[in-house]
Amino acid sequence: MAQQKVVLKVMTMADEKTKQKAIEAAADIYGVDSIAVDLKDQKLTVIGQMDTVKVVKKLKKVGKVDIISVGPAKEEKKEEKKDGKKEEKKDEKKDEKKDEKK
Repeated sequence: MAQQKVVLKVMTMADEKTKQKAIEAAADIYGVDSIAVDLKDQKLTVIGQMDTVKVVKKLKKVGKVDIISVGPAKEEKKEEKKDGKKEEKKDEKKDEKKDEKK
């Protein structure tokens, strides 16, 4: 199973106490790597190799839960950016060598 990013809206997450309960419930699930909380929008983002259904079942004990999105974690873009920077540096070095020859 690949890394997943699950964004949930916990309707009852309005204060620090329920926020902490939601974080603890999500952290208890096997395969969870990171948890991010936006208390203002009542959003909980969970990243890892876990079962989405288990995450929702566990968080239902905290309060009403709506699934906003489920998708792959965006690690691939970071690799592409690094490769792009390397190519740019190579191009710059080639340009510098051409200027030196002239």
